[in-house]
Amino acid sequence: MVDVIDRLKNEARLLHRKASDGDPAALARIRKVHENPKLEDPALKALIKRRHGLSALARELGFEGWTHAAQVLRGQNSSDFGKLLYPGRCGAHTNIWVASYQEARRIHRESGGYLLAYRNQYLIVEADYIRTMGLDPADEDWRAIGYDWVKPASPDARSRLYEKLVRGKLETGR
Repeated sequence: MVDVIDRLKNEARLLHRKASDGDPAALARIRKVHENPKLEDPALKALIKRRHGLSALARELGFEGWTHAAQVLRGQNSSDFGKLLYPGRCGAHTNIWVASYQEARRIHRESGGYLLAYRNQYLIVEADYIRTMGLDPADEDWRAIGYDWVKPASPDARSRLYEKLVRGKLETGR
């Protein structure tokens, strides 16, 4: 299985190449994160760097930028998980939201489900949410993390879940 950071770096390389070749969709993605978004396409093409591709991908995944994405995906930042685990299409699901991890953990122990994070808040969701998010709720990695994304029993299992989630988002564009 490919490491999620390596996958994103490869995707950024491809996005950089497409934008440099003048692909309108790639240029539009880069324009959203570039310091000079009002530049015409020829001028923008000349200034594109790989970091713009990394930043575009990170923002599309719900992170503040590449550094934030890399820290979260590597398990180095537990104060702000970004928006990756709460895609817009999951908004119709009923979830339990709380501000403190301790309260979320208590509710999770009492009611089951899957404990996730959105930025610096916590939510407990059911299997249908996980399916809508793009993951298999029966995946063995859920059991390995103790159904707790925030403080997983197995960080390696959470890394595999991140990789599956990011791969799915990149393949479907959702």
